Amino acid sequence: MTIAWIYLDKKTAAIDALKDYASMDYIIRNYSDNLKEVRSQMTNLSSAFLSGMPRVRNPHAGEERLAASLDEIDVLKERQRRALEYMSWFEPAWDALTEDEQFVLTEFYLNNYQKQTNAIDSICERYNIERSSAYNRKNRAVARLALLLYGK
Repeated sequence: MTIAWIYLDKKTAAIDALKDYASMDYIIRNYSDNLKEVRSQMTNLSSAFLSGMPRVRNPHAGEERLAASLDEIDVLKERQRRALEYMSWFEPAWDALTEDEQFVLTEFYLNNYQKQTNAIDSICERYNIERSSAYNRKNRAVARLALLLYGK
């Protein structure tokens, strides 16, 4: 273990990882569609532009489009690889949480509430508890997720 690991704010890192879940899930779900779209751009020919006006033609436009598409495919593959690596790291920790902990974290960090008070109100309503108890549940769930993700 390196010395930097001791100074890592594990709770903040766990919250950031939790907030990235929707993005990683989106990348995985839409990978094949994005790849098909980029590959179709590689083979499509551009149509002629008939305006009657002379214009400068780039003789390497097709090559540049092909090279740009290949670069975009590489970026998509790297994003997919990182998203799959994230999911294989995050999902076991998420699955180890109790249903109540998952609910609290989902309400607080994954649902797109404009204000945290909406999340707290939802948690208070579900468990019939006070706001301070809802915050305590959230803090305990974050601490447990951080422990599962990063260890002690």
